[in-house]
Amino acid sequence: MSLVRLNIKGISYSQTQNGAYALILNEVDGDRKLPIVIGAFEAQSIAIALEKEIRPPRPLTHDLFKNFADRFDIVVKQVIIHKLVDGVFYSSLICERDKIEEIIDARTSDAIALALRFDAPIFTYKNILDKAGIYLKVNPKKDDDEQEDSVLVDDLMADELEEVPKETYKTKSLEELHNLLDEAVANEDYEKAAKIRDEISKR
Repeated sequence: MSLVRLNIKGISYSQTQNGAYALILNEVDGDRKLPIVIGAFEAQSIAIALEKEIRPPRPLTHDLFKNFADRFDIVVKQVIIHKLVDGVFYSSLICERDKIEEIIDARTSDAIALALRFDAPIFTYKNILDKAGIYLKVNPKKDDDEQEDSVLVDDLMADELEEVPKETYKTKSLEELHNLLDEAVANEDYEKAAKIRDEISKR
């Protein structure tokens, strides 16, 4: 499978949902965008890394990881968004220490926050971009472009909510519900976990 390099186009926020952000990744040799819904903390960390002049008074979590890695000569060489399951992106950090390469699993938002701090390139596979990539209309006015991105976030959030409506949990077995609960907690999707827990409690 061929890798496609991505750049960060920017971060957009939802005008209708509090704390909802979308990280917009741009195909380097093309026009497709890869939007990824992320949390407020990760959005802040990525935004700070993008704005080189902003320096928080104390290290953020991703800054701490970078300082720790520097101290022990660990380098993040690249980030690969390697899987997309039920709207959730999975990523890997390709790290190197003493010429030995290691692959570390990471949430995509964390991986990108670290990629920025290590100046590491971000890649995804062509089939993921084919599946989740979208085309955004380019507007000459920046304000229009930003508004379009924020509308995009609202569309993404609506799609996410439509993907797992409450009714679908009623058709699941208890074992399936427990598996879904574990998956939601692992992905730190606590809102979804709460809904699944409620359905389990009803049983």
